[in-house]
Amino acid sequence: MSDGAHVAVNIEGFDLANPPEGFVEDPFPYYDALLCEAPFLPQPDGSLLVCRHADLDWIYRDTTLFSSDKKRAFAPKYGEGSPLFEHHTTSLVFSDPPLHTRVRKIMTSALTPRAIAKMEPGLVETVDYLLDAMTGRDNVDLIGDFGASIPIQIIGNLLDVPMEERAPLRDWSLAILGALEPALSEAQLAAGHRAVEEFKAYLQDLIARRRAKPGDIETDVLTRLIRGEGADGTLSEIELIQNCIFILNAGHETTTNLIGNGLALLNDHPDQKQRLLEEPELIKPAVEEMLRFRSPNQLGNRETTAEAEIGGIRVPAGTNLHLVIGAANRDPDVFEKPGEFDITRAPNRHLAFAGGPHVCVGLTLARLEGKIAIERLLRRFPDYRILPGRVPGGRIRFRGYAALPAEPG
Repeated sequence: MSDGAHVAVNIEGFDLANPPEGFVEDPFPYYDALLCEAPFLPQPDGSLLVCRHADLDWIYRDTTLFSSDKKRAFAPKYGEGSPLFEHHTTSLVFSDPPLHTRVRKIMTSALTPRAIAKMEPGLVETVDYLLDAMTGRDNVDLIGDFGASIPIQIIGNLLDVPMEERAPLRDWSLAILGALEPALSEAQLAAGHRAVEEFKAYLQDLIARRRAKPGDIETDVLTRLIRGEGADGTLSEIELIQNCIFILNAGHETTTNLIGNGLALLNDHPDQKQRLLEEPELIKPAVEEMLRFRSPNQLGNRETTAEAEIGGIRVPAGTNLHLVIGAANRDPDVFEKPGEFDITRAPNRHLAFAGGPHVCVGLTLARLEGKIAIERLLRRFPDYRILPGRVPGGRIRFRGYAALPAEPG
């Protein structure tokens, strides 16, 4: 992958729903070209690509002109009333107030600094257990054996899902998030619908058990969601179920990608890896640079609620905006030498966690997971080496690896 290399590409007629050959594998030359030549690019379906950091920041903050509600866009994509439509139009990320306000308040109250601090010992224990299992092996998969296992356990703990019931969670999440891609096959669509239905059935049973026997209100997010915050904060059964699914989806693949991408970047930039080994206190800015340089989530979306002018283009009400986070995080107006991976970069005003009222509710937890996973793997296996045979995730919206073979060293 080029990441920081200057590669000439042609963006004439660029269509996110039908991307040019090579874009999925390496979108970064296209991002650079879009920023330079067409930071606001109308799409054949009437939507608009928006690439500049300043414009994404503005759009994220203006919740009056730019809506997160996706009912209008998702009805033709999934079928109105379908499992995926119900999920993605009820969960926190694709909702506006008052639903967004109610759900976010409950989640924020469960993810206080105190609550997250209480999670740290369990996180360290999980990471060390996975590292112990890798010790003495010639080959490991840094995704399957490590990166993907961490958020599943942490989110399982957040919802207090019994350990023996966690096996299907990752596959459900991958199928549901996979259905957010700009273009879908019939198989992807069917898998997404099936995953929502199976996950709903499981959660209905888990919620019934939790109603009968509530968990610790301070640490069990599911119990907090069930109780709500009084009459104005109580969620309907569907809102409750779909936002439990959202918690898994929001925290699973993105955190897996942060860990996998971070370890791959250090491997591919040995000078930066060596510096981090020599100065382990740089782990926090290193994680921020990993989030910027290869953002786990490359795309966001908003819909205009009224006619707007974006980059000199008159955009009618109801226009779907593709917010190209991966491009904004390489905007030369904001980042000096944006194509360079620099673990000491400061300031680092990346948009990997979006922004405004919809800024990722779990960003503190995600940063903690990335920090502990990467620093403890480096401490245990400072000479780890990624082997040939990387398997990219193959997605446009979410950037990561499906497999990352490595020699622990």
